[in-house]
Amino acid sequence: MKTPIPAWLAASAGLLVSAAALHAAIAAGGVVYSKRYETRLLAEPQPMATPAAKVEFGRKLKVDEVRGAWLRVSDGSAAGWVFNGNVSETKPADIKGLEGVPLAASSTTATAAARPLTPAASDYANRRHLANASGDLNWLLSECHAITAAEVEKFLQEQKKGEFQ
Repeated sequence: MKTPIPAWLAASAGLLVSAAALHAAIAAGGVVYSKRYETRLLAEPQPMATPAAKVEFGRKLKVDEVRGAWLRVSDGSAAGWVFNGNVSETKPADIKGLEGVPLAASSTTATAAARPLTPAASDYANRRHLANASGDLNWLLSECHAITAAEVEKFLQEQKKGEFQ
């Protein structure tokens, strides 16, 4: 008699197969699109390598080589290595910020990003009689201001996240 496979195990296996198929879909000879405001193409497939070129958001790039999570890409005038998390197989939607200028996430603070939520949070706190919610939100906002870009990059390096995998 066969033992049934637990549902969580079957679902996990399905996710792994899907992730492997997605990762394997990017191959040499294919194309990808930059999905950052400004994507650095590096001289080597390493997070701290010297930038060889920069391409703007939504730029179509030819994949010349795949090495793990790194892709060697080119578009004729620019070439270099890029972490696969910085590109997409489909062209990203052309999202514009104020006055038609794309917004760089690195130049936007968490406080600025969450600012539209502040009135809703205050309203919720008032309706639910949560006197400390406003103080908690102010504390959270002040903590966000205290974190520097250098600290975030150091954390990503130490934890091997993003481009530092």
